[in-house]
Amino acid sequence: QVQLVESGGGLVQPGGSLRLSCAASGIIFSIYVMGWYRQAPGKQRELVAFITSGGSTNVVDSVKGRFTISRDNAKKMVYLQMNSLKPEDTAVYYCNARKGPTTDWGPGTQVTVSS
Repeated sequence: QVQLVESGGGLVQPGGSLRLSCAASGIIFSIYVMGWYRQAPGKQRELVAFITSGGSTNVVDSVKGRFTISRDNAKKMVYLQMNSLKPEDTAVYYCNARKGPTTDWGPGTQVTVSS
C-alpha cells in the first residue's frame, strides 16, 4: 500500500510563496530518493527537484535560488518551499519516490500563480 499524498497547492500572486508537502506511507522512506515534478498545461512532465536518502539536493536551473526541497525522515515527509513564484511555475506538482527499479507517484497538487 504505497501512498504519496501531496498538499499545499493553491492560488498565489506572482512573487508569492507556497510550501508543498508530501506524506509517504508503505515504503521505507529513509532509503528513497524523493523528488518533485511538475506538469504545466500543454507541457511534458519535468523534474523540479530531488533529495537523496543522505540529504543531498538538486534543483533545476529554472527554479534554482527560488525553490528548496527538504525531507523529514521521522515524519516520512518531503517538502518543496517555493518562493518568488512566477506565472510560469503554474503546474500540477507531483511527489515522487524512487529506489532502484521502483518508482511511485502521488496524485498531484495544483499550483496556480496569477494576478
